[in-house]
Amino acid sequence: MPRKELETLQLTRLKHLVDYCMNNVPFYHKRLTEAGVTADKIKCLSDIQYIPYTTKADLRDNYPYGLFAVPLKDIVRIHASSGTTGNPTVVGYTRNDINNWSDCVARFCTAVGVTDEDVAQISFGYGLFTGALGLHYGLEKIGCSVIPISSGNTQKQAKILKDFGASVLVSTPSYAMYMSEVAHEMGITNDDIKLRIGLFGSEGCTDALRDKIEKGFGLFSTDNYGMSELMGPGVSGECEHRCGLHIAEDHFLPEIINSQTGEVLPRGEKGELVITTLTKEGIPMLRYRTKDISRLHYDTCKCGRTHVRMEKVQGRSDDMLKIRGVNVFPSQIEDVMAHIDGISPHYELILTRKNYTDNLEVRIEINDVSLLESFSELERLQKEAAFKLKTVLGIQAKVTLVPPRTIQRYEGKAKRIIDKRNEEE
Repeated sequence: MPRKELETLQLTRLKHLVDYCMNNVPFYHKRLTEAGVTADKIKCLSDIQYIPYTTKADLRDNYPYGLFAVPLKDIVRIHASSGTTGNPTVVGYTRNDINNWSDCVARFCTAVGVTDEDVAQISFGYGLFTGALGLHYGLEKIGCSVIPISSGNTQKQAKILKDFGASVLVSTPSYAMYMSEVAHEMGITNDDIKLRIGLFGSEGCTDALRDKIEKGFGLFSTDNYGMSELMGPGVSGECEHRCGLHIAEDHFLPEIINSQTGEVLPRGEKGELVITTLTKEGIPMLRYRTKDISRLHYDTCKCGRTHVRMEKVQGRSDDMLKIRGVNVFPSQIEDVMAHIDGISPHYELILTRKNYTDNLEVRIEINDVSLLESFSELERLQKEAAFKLKTVLGIQAKVTLVPPRTIQRYEGKAKRIIDKRNEEE
């Protein structure tokens, strides 16, 4: 679609969305009224700047269903992601949302060559996480045969990959790399498998890791992007030229802003990605701040697609970490520690990488040196902290208890994160 026609469609859908949010979501009714924004005041796409931003905190403050625009009887699917204090951010989908979601996923899969002749092995964990079911429905829409193996048990993954003739792999890039190593250790060679395309997401993938995955499995590695607040995977994805991720602009209106001031930046500048969901019914998002740092390219791609391309996410404007596809906030860890007697609020997060998989170690100070004389008490504290962290974070973290005053203090902002993932293993 030519950009002029696309932008006309976006404007029509944006005006409808403002009216829809005003009439169906009390939270947005209040926000839009206070800002003096109504649908008839949106005359051009740039008028979106007058609409207030939506943040993850807004979803948490309205937990669980406060931002839903339809009654639960019209919601056919509920997903969620973890929140900073244990409460997840909850999202809901109408039947039409599911159809649109499947279509968006089918688009980026088709853009890199997936067809109805393919067999896809989905090695994401199924559950409240949107990744697995999002790819599942999109691939089925193409007519692809889907193996919903989920995550874990890597030797079984490698065996199924070989025996079932999978030609498409869906996973995090780090897990794909680890799976290839395990497969080769089992004596499975690239000649034994039919893999040709990797659909990788949920965490960043450097060009170096991409090259290793492609050599390890002999496939074509591609990236896609999404988050549960916006829909899940399918917001954008690469085409065969891999020169940016095409955003499905008929469903999502992107902006780039200065993360400090909130100012909308001119085209071509790098900043925080903001997305408005133009067609979502269950839980629409007006100007959602993703916290992801990127840049948008509006020139027509070599593949012929006119939809804007976003560069790979280059970082985040907040302190969120992504470990094995799971969002982790330091504030989550602080909240856990605040409810455990015997340990202090001083901690460090040490990130390492082994077998291309991210690992988290949480170093925590005990608050009483006398505890060092009781092995049983130290062990109890360590197990309690590890259990509670896993419950809140959703991943296993190594917990190391250290004596008082052994973790460095800072006069300014504390440096809590020690990232060693790029160091030699």
